[in-house]
Amino acid sequence: MSLFRKLFSLGKGAVTEVAESIADSQALRILDQEIRDAETALSKARDELAALMAKRALQDRKITELKEQIAGYETKGGKALSLGQEDLAREVAERIAALEQELTAATTSADAYRTAETKMRATITQTEGRITTLKREIDTVRATEAVQKAQAAVAAKHSGVNTALGDATASLERLKARQAEQEARFSAAEELDQQKTGADLDQRLAALGIGDSGANRTDEIMARFKSKS
Repeated sequence: MSLFRKLFSLGKGAVTEVAESIADSQALRILDQEIRDAETALSKARDELAALMAKRALQDRKITELKEQIAGYETKGGKALSLGQEDLAREVAERIAALEQELTAATTSADAYRTAETKMRATITQTEGRITTLKREIDTVRATEAVQKAQAAVAAKHSGVNTALGDATASLERLKARQAEQEARFSAAEELDQQKTGADLDQRLAALGIGDSGANRTDEIMARFKSKS
């Protein structure tokens, strides 16, 4: 894969793809790797950009030097011609022609480097923006995922507490029911026992004021004392 293809591997819709593929458990890992690959490619692109800038700078320097040489020879050629040295002036003209050819070649080369430099700068800037946006989206997704996991954990814990409380309440109600049933059994057994011994009958007679209560017996003894006096 060429450098430029690698730089554009994230694609125009990379951010949208994050949202579309977030359900995939491997999506974030894959995107992290893509970002690392793109950043590696960016580093190489910056190195190549620096090399292009250096080559273009050399060509610009060469162009400046060639122009200075051409200007100097033109002055010399004019002087030679003014002195009647036409052959010498022609040699100077030939030298200028050769330098002008070099200047044309250097200018063409410098322009090519400058064009490539401009394109690579734009590519680097664009890709840096995409990576920054994608990183921000991934950070947002990770934060949202962490919050949702925390919410799920709290919900699960709350559900477990409610379930435990419900179970405990049900157990308590069952215990109360068993205790009430046992108490009823004790009361029934005591009632049956009283019926067998006659205690129940005495209690019912006493409740009506009938029988040998302590108060009635005392009154009877007092009446007996009075009858003897």
